[in-house]
Amino acid sequence: MMDFDIGQALAEVAEAVRSYPKAAMFELAERGYATPFQQLVACVISIRTRDEASLPLCLRLFARAATPGAIAALPVAEIDALISPATFHTRKAAQIRAIAEGVVADHGGELPCDETVMRAFAGVGVKCANLALGIGCGRAKISVDIHVHRIVNRWGYVQTATPEQTTVALEATLPRRHWVEINALLVPFGKHVCTGVAPKCSTCPVRAMCPRIGVTSHR
Repeated sequence: MMDFDIGQALAEVAEAVRSYPKAAMFELAERGYATPFQQLVACVISIRTRDEASLPLCLRLFARAATPGAIAALPVAEIDALISPATFHTRKAAQIRAIAEGVVADHGGELPCDETVMRAFAGVGVKCANLALGIGCGRAKISVDIHVHRIVNRWGYVQTATPEQTTVALEATLPRRHWVEINALLVPFGKHVCTGVAPKCSTCPVRAMCPRIGVTSHR
């Protein structure tokens, strides 16, 4: 890892993304959908689906049924219709129904703040479990999506090949006070400034610090 002031970088990013839409899970929490169950279900819906599409689908589902008991009572076909056209919506509908049924049957209708329990559900990986634990449970957890992975490698803060490796690397290096917020900040930053193709380096607030690792063209 290079000598990179991550605290200063994240402070600059926080100011830069203030006018952009929030990352979907954090937006949902602000709208009152902040339980561990709601955050976990919303993250499942969001997998391989853009926030711009997944956020209204999550809101549509939760307007119909917002608790494990209510979702468990819905037919899978209705859940599927509510979350369509999310990517793999039919598979996700079955997974969401199974999560709801499991929470009702095994945990009294309330999903515990337990990573092992969350990861045991089909369709739930470390990213979604950590988001639910971080936002819904107030735990210090790092959730790495493609934006977080790309940006911290572009900065040279870590040197990893996959988001899973980035999670491990960040857990070893990132101060815990930034663990939850790094996703909230770098998702909109990655969508609007530090984009995958031709990032907006000329107007980037971190440009003086950034070695632009892997960047072949920029704006």
